[in-house]
Amino acid sequence: MDNLKPFTTSELNSILKKRSKETKLGEHISLLPNFKDIYEQLLKLDVSYVIFGIKEDIGVFANYGNPGTYNAWDAVIKILLNIQSNAHTHAKKIAILGCLEFPKYQEQVNEFDQSKKKDIAKARKKVDTIDESVSFLVSQIVSAGKIPIIIGGGHNNAYGNIKGTSLALNKQINAINFDAHHDFRAEEGRHSGNGFSYAFAEGFLKNYFVFGLHENYTSDRIFRTLKKLKTIKFNTFESMMVRREKSFDAEMNRALEHISSKQFGLEIDCDAIQDLPSSAMTPSGFAVNKTRAFVNFFGKQEHVAYLHICEAAPTPETETQVGKLISYLITDFIRAHESI
Repeated sequence: MDNLKPFTTSELNSILKKRSKETKLGEHISLLPNFKDIYEQLLKLDVSYVIFGIKEDIGVFANYGNPGTYNAWDAVIKILLNIQSNAHTHAKKIAILGCLEFPKYQEQVNEFDQSKKKDIAKARKKVDTIDESVSFLVSQIVSAGKIPIIIGGGHNNAYGNIKGTSLALNKQINAINFDAHHDFRAEEGRHSGNGFSYAFAEGFLKNYFVFGLHENYTSDRIFRTLKKLKTIKFNTFESMMVRREKSFDAEMNRALEHISSKQFGLEIDCDAIQDLPSSAMTPSGFAVNKTRAFVNFFGKQEHVAYLHICEAAPTPETETQVGKLISYLITDFIRAHESI
């Protein structure tokens, strides 16, 4: 398909760092033999999870955010393939597909000016095209009975994940978003701040839970909107982690009640994790181990349909740490789901 860069054996071999008396995850994962019909190829593979990346920060730019999410996939794949293959990492259950990339769009957007409304409008039109690629690929994976694990890009890609899953299942799905921001902004042209509002308006998203909103960065208008819509629920970071009015574990159970009646998407925005390099890095956020516990909890649920980890923006200096953290989240999710 267009915009998909397949992950090849030669690329795998160039990344793998083999060591005597050890077996690395990348030595046992599956790759697609060809990409003429992804759905048919996936049907033949005895795997449960299909991992692919999205190399773009166009949606972030279109939301006036800081670029860098383009780099997350490369940071992750180098670490993930070199963790240990053992009874806890389930390498044989995993296929690596490759990554969606949009080099021409990236080049054009790199020349855009965020202060110019015309350039923002142009970027938002390009996000529409990215949506098409993401939703098509996710629909192929879900239709083949596998669980997509999507890494990288901006949170604009939540829309494609939700739409693709909904189309494959031929019904609305639910979603939970571990995020400092609601991403339910106005339908003003696609960007990283309105993936869920577009999915909701177009009938792909039913119940939505925002976990960990930051009170300083949520407008009064949005709070009123979220409270008014019965199919949307939320909590705030401060209510759990600062004022201790609510328990983290109890809130996970409350969120589960809201979304577990049907298939749901599990969205992890790296902006919610304290001090993680991301498009909107925060000095006050969830600790890494809280995030891992969250992924484990929702990964254990029968109706979880996909995992999306987005908004990480590693630099050359931080790419190893970012790659390790996201690799932990990926393997936490797989371990949890395999325990069902």
